[in-house]
Amino acid sequence: MRATTRPGDAHHHVAYDLDMREFTVNLANRPGMLAALTETLANAGITIEALAAFGLDDEGQVRVVVDDADATRHALRSAGLTAVERTILTTTLSPRPTSLAEMTRALADSGVNIDAMYLLNSCADGLEFAVAVDEPERALPHLQA
Repeated sequence: MRATTRPGDAHHHVAYDLDMREFTVNLANRPGMLAALTETLANAGITIEALAAFGLDDEGQVRVVVDDADATRHALRSAGLTAVERTILTTTLSPRPTSLAEMTRALADSGVNIDAMYLLNSCADGLEFAVAVDEPERALPHLQA
């Protein structure tokens, strides 16, 4: 894990370039499908760091951030599931009301698209987000600004 900060300013946020991965799995939107997916991951010893699940009519989509990408790939393949995989960056923003707006505006102004965002942790010291973007290398400096 690489952490970088801008010294001397408590209002700046910290960005981590982690080897975290997000897997997007499309499932039928019916009872038991999410349970089957999470059981598959649990049985493989995979820790879910973040999860978002959405259903629209008959289709469901699950986005999951995990602690072990290799094991997740193997578990999903073994279960006959396919997934789209992408890199996740994390950033801890100061607890100021404008921090999230500033970060998202900086990414937008640099032409980086946010594909997904998860709130991982919230405390008095700040907000930790996982962010999936279309251009991680281009995004990283803006998560540190």
